[in-house]
Amino acid sequence: MTEQKLQELLNSMSLEEKVNQLVQLTGNWYEENAVITGGMNGRQKDEKLWSQAGSTLGLYGAKKLKKIQKEYMEKQPHHIPLLFMLDVIHGFKTVFPCPLGQGASFSPKTTEACAAVAAKEASAAGVHVTFAPMADLVRDARWGRVMESTGEDPYLNGLMAAAMVKGFQGESAGEKGRAAACVKHFAAYGGAVAGLDYQNVELSEHTLREFYLPAYKKAIDAGCKMAMTSFNTWNGFPSSGSKKLMKEILRKEMGFDGVLISDWNAIGEMIKHGFCEDNREAAKKAIEAGVDIDMCADAYADYLKELVEKGEVEEALVDESVMRVLRLKNELGLFENPYKDADEAQEKALFYCKEHMELARKAVRESIVLLKNEADKKGKKLLPLEKTAKIAFIGPYVEDQDMRSSWAVVGGPDNMVSIRAAAEECFDENQVSFHQGCTLLDNGTLINLGYYGEESWEEKNEQLLSEALEAAKEADIVVLCLGESRGQSGEATSRANITLPAVQKKLLRQVQEVNPNVIMVLFNGRPLELTEESTLARAIVEAWLPGTEGGHGVLDVLTGAYNPSGKLSMSFPYTVGQVPICYNHYSSGRPRPEEGAGAYTCRYLDVSNEPLYCFGYGLSYTEFAYSGLEVTDWKKVDAEEGELESWSTSLTEGCEIQPGDTILCKVTAKVKNAGSVAGTEIVQLYIQDRFASRVRPVKELKAFRRVSLEPGCEKEVTFYVTDRMLSFYREDDTFGWEPGSFCFWVGGNSAVRDGVEYRIEAR
Repeated sequence: MTEQKLQELLNSMSLEEKVNQLVQLTGNWYEENAVITGGMNGRQKDEKLWSQAGSTLGLYGAKKLKKIQKEYMEKQPHHIPLLFMLDVIHGFKTVFPCPLGQGASFSPKTTEACAAVAAKEASAAGVHVTFAPMADLVRDARWGRVMESTGEDPYLNGLMAAAMVKGFQGESAGEKGRAAACVKHFAAYGGAVAGLDYQNVELSEHTLREFYLPAYKKAIDAGCKMAMTSFNTWNGFPSSGSKKLMKEILRKEMGFDGVLISDWNAIGEMIKHGFCEDNREAAKKAIEAGVDIDMCADAYADYLKELVEKGEVEEALVDESVMRVLRLKNELGLFENPYKDADEAQEKALFYCKEHMELARKAVRESIVLLKNEADKKGKKLLPLEKTAKIAFIGPYVEDQDMRSSWAVVGGPDNMVSIRAAAEECFDENQVSFHQGCTLLDNGTLINLGYYGEESWEEKNEQLLSEALEAAKEADIVVLCLGESRGQSGEATSRANITLPAVQKKLLRQVQEVNPNVIMVLFNGRPLELTEESTLARAIVEAWLPGTEGGHGVLDVLTGAYNPSGKLSMSFPYTVGQVPICYNHYSSGRPRPEEGAGAYTCRYLDVSNEPLYCFGYGLSYTEFAYSGLEVTDWKKVDAEEGELESWSTSLTEGCEIQPGDTILCKVTAKVKNAGSVAGTEIVQLYIQDRFASRVRPVKELKAFRRVSLEPGCEKEVTFYVTDRMLSFYREDDTFGWEPGSFCFWVGGNSAVRDGVEYRIEAR
């Protein structure tokens, strides 16, 4: 449909019809078994709103949705199709690693492929829009929704967000097998005070712009069709009512011209914030802030028409919002085919197909981070597992198939591969044994999905422990599979203590006493406090919430079929008292010295300032050695013909040169596989602007390269540093770079020490 035709359609609609296009209803208005991801307000259903609401959420299934769409359009006055939206966070039927795990892969290419599969499966089930990616930067592991983010670094988050948008939407969201993406939560939802979900955000505008906004901008630049407001306040305004955030920053500065939707009842919650007296005022402030769709607050449905009729809201604002909604429906091709890709045969063909399962397995392997792999007195490391070893697999995650987050709302545990199932494929039955060891949670632990309250809980755990200890004594190696419940991470799952449950810690201690050869495999949606565990286990494998192919992916790493290459996208604190913690912080005027106590410096008395495991950290089954770090003025480099063009266009991830960038210098370093097996290293470039008109972080990730090397092989890695890489919000709040002195580091994690100082003059 042309723009003119859309305008004619808009002009033909009554005010009530237009308002209703801005109303999103829960799926249970149309189908009893809808996925509900928020609190219900108990509104009574009415026929007119049923047939005129512009969108609904929480529904999927080709047959069901085609039926609903047909019935809806028969009653819709202008035959405008209904938009079906759903949370497709890290997979649809095929569940991929949670986003924090995908961040640890440092592989935008794989993440894009996973999003493309999710879109293909979801669109076959009738879904038009997914509420992803979540581009919120996260520094506080107490916040449960860190599992939806790709981590603490704005550059990595931006690459991953853009990759997800490209995966979901392809060249056009209206293409077959694609869905519209919705970046969320705008803005800075991940900065909630004390890691407490729905809490307010206390950030300066400078911090907001420097760290939190870049990832949203990358998603928008990638063509994201929708954006979602956040629950929090910023600068004294709830996001859904902030003209500063939505009109000035999102629309004007960032150039977002898509559909802006509130989060669940976020408009109504402006009353609880004390920003609005009632839903009537909330509707007025939200539409004036530029929020197009009211998700489940009923504010627009009940009051927006009245506000316009009484002259308190300009009808032009409503028209602008409605036109954006109509354009989205048009871009999705719904006017030509209201059923788009909904296809029952495609559902059967796609769900859990071989191609999708292979990708899921690949994604799991790339996301896994090897945190520790200690050698014994003979120099032998526990990992990879020896094929002849006698192994006891112990722990609540040995047989548990449910290795997904609470945001995997469609793909269930029935098709997930457990650790036991995968291990039985790898080892002879006389080599392995499997034991639960303990319950997943402590008795009485309250979580989102319920709690243990069994009188026999203690007796049950003593029996499980006894069986596990006997097996541990007889084994050469113990693989201990521990972690959080899926209900302990995600929305509304803030934790003041981010430790393993006490019953699991007890299991680890007692198993280690009878067999010190312990490999701990962790399943969790956030960084955990592992101070004690890191001393007890000889090897630690971070598997996150890996999804459908979790068992296979983990065993691929444990057996050495895949050499782990994952790197932490979020720091693991030494203790919860350090959070929020991140590598790219500003320096104090009294920084703690690298050595010594350093009295009257910025330090803790009882622990190090540093995390237990830093951003970018991750081990391999081989060793990588770095040398030859050099920084050279680009103008003085005698580059081979086509060097830059080849470098720029051949890279699919980790480094960028965009049109209009000015190259300031060239950074090279050599990386060598000094070990005995082939491996992949994620080579990371960090830069510090040493002296500037505003203080700069001590270190910032600016690019990375995935380098695969055979044993003994060496490769020179090249990074081109551009003016955009060095740009920041300067003293006068303009965005740009300043000539001066810079430090450059190339290494395997953010703690890399040996750097080069280099001065870059104005161009």
